[in-house]
Amino acid sequence: MSTEPLPPVAPEVLAEAVEQLTARLRKKLDAAVAECAGKAVAGAGGSVEVRFGEDTLVTLRPGPSGAVTEPGQAVCSCLLAPRCLHRAAVLGAAPLADADAAAPAGPPAPEPAEEASSPGAAAVAASRPAAPAEEGRPSLTPAQADAAAGLWLAAAEALAAGVTAGGTVVQTELLRAAHSARLAGLPRAEAAALRVVRGLRAAREQGRGQRLTDLTAAFRALLAGAAALASGTAGPEGAGSVRRAYAQGGSLRVVGLCREPVLSATGYGGVTTHLLGPDGAFHTLSDVRPGGLSRARGAGTASVALGGAVLDHAGLARGGLLIAGATVSADGRLGAGRGVRATPVRGADWSEEPVASLFARPVREAVGSALDAAAEAAGGADPALVGCDVTVLGAADDHVLVRVLNGGPLVRLRVAHPHPELPHGENLRRIGGFPGLVLRVLGRPDPDRAATLRPLAVGPVPGAASSLRLPEEWRGHADLGYDRLQGDHFPRPEAGGSDGTLGPAGPDPLADGPLWRVRRLLETGVAGGRRAVAEAARGADRAALGVPLRRAGLSGAADLAEGLAAEADRRPRDSFGRLVDASPDAYARAWLASAVHLEAAERALVTASWS
Repeated sequence: MSTEPLPPVAPEVLAEAVEQLTARLRKKLDAAVAECAGKAVAGAGGSVEVRFGEDTLVTLRPGPSGAVTEPGQAVCSCLLAPRCLHRAAVLGAAPLADADAAAPAGPPAPEPAEEASSPGAAAVAASRPAAPAEEGRPSLTPAQADAAAGLWLAAAEALAAGVTAGGTVVQTELLRAAHSARLAGLPRAEAAALRVVRGLRAAREQGRGQRLTDLTAAFRALLAGAAALASGTAGPEGAGSVRRAYAQGGSLRVVGLCREPVLSATGYGGVTTHLLGPDGAFHTLSDVRPGGLSRARGAGTASVALGGAVLDHAGLARGGLLIAGATVSADGRLGAGRGVRATPVRGADWSEEPVASLFARPVREAVGSALDAAAEAAGGADPALVGCDVTVLGAADDHVLVRVLNGGPLVRLRVAHPHPELPHGENLRRIGGFPGLVLRVLGRPDPDRAATLRPLAVGPVPGAASSLRLPEEWRGHADLGYDRLQGDHFPRPEAGGSDGTLGPAGPDPLADGPLWRVRRLLETGVAGGRRAVAEAARGADRAALGVPLRRAGLSGAADLAEGLAAEADRRPRDSFGRLVDASPDAYARAWLASAVHLEAAERALVTASWS
């Protein structure tokens, strides 16, 4: 009998199941969760069954949404059910349902159009008053502050445990706090907690798509958001909204910039078409559904589902739309409400306005604005697109080295999407083989690397003798995720010229600077918990941590890192001299302070590298 994937489970259902277990059963939960791997089979009526031995059967019956959202949808045949280890283990082995799998709390959101949002300090006393109202908007309620305080404590416990000790019980405490945040009207905090739990799961399962850097960033966002909410300093905007609200934008004319394939680790695939408004504002129109790679590849020519427009994404990327009754979200996504009407219109070549203005803006100014906006956005938003004209110097290691025209900085071009069956890598290798090539690049700056751009599309530079020669129907640019550059698209190489291969690139001021020590300490804490930080910075290692930082003028980073190490190694004793567990609160404060400082320092270094 073939195995069946487990349906998603609402976080509150899992939290309730684990809460009902005795302390003895909780110690066995992680082993029982691992035992569920590959044992799920299809049952009657769309159910999924997992058998334990000969007499015990756990059955999950998903609701209309495809997720288990009620405790009664998970049943076990053993005598201890529903307070049994089998039921809790199966629920713990199932993927977490998104926040919108169940009906959102509170009244329905208003028209004109909506779309479900995607999965983005110390605790305060329960009597803390609500934050003062700002600009006439309602303040956070005491219930919201209390929920945020509980989320802070749960996140601090999970951070102190780390990946190695962050099993199902620790994750469940986070899920319980996340559900309380949702009930209190804090969906942004709930989403941040779910990102951490999913990251912990992937790290413990050694998932291929999981990076410790991403989990570290997720912990930082969760702790920072919970601290601001709990202290009452976040303001009403810190609560977020369950659904992405679309405001009426009236009549709007947009022109296409490029297409970008979307491929997620959870099996979703599709395309995002980037658009530009007349005021220089970026807009996007996405078509992402289950289907993985095949869906991502095919969606590039799929029809545009917006206001009855007879156009596909390939045509939209090189054309435009005149939209009547447009609805636009805060992050620029175009909505497809009932009153939206769209008519295809002529687009703009990259050498024409308003697109040409993207490449006329000083690159450091554009990158700085993009990185600052991404840092302020919730949920780990990607930086906005940046355009620049460059000269190709050649290929080096895993990137192409270019120089921005008119005395600009050296920039590394790295693959935007590394999947081998997407043409990004092949196109970038071809570009690297033509040193001296002048081209126009539109891409996303990498916030974690010095002077690094991940290009989505390229085009010829107007008036340049040695530039790309693209087909007329491509309207002046090639989408690197869908179009394939060929030999006749490039100028003839000069006789006796370089083959485009460079030696090793120069030092990276971000990766090769002393801040990597702080980054490693923070990631060590995420991976191994509080004890790992204490061991990593004990004795002579603590001096080795601070001296290089101070020598480089980074005394603030040194003080915070040493404070984190000292707090991690603190071992308090009770009145009888016995060792007791230290509260995770002060440790989480120290970790968060160092993480926030590191993020700001690295962002400043990245911005400076574009000078």
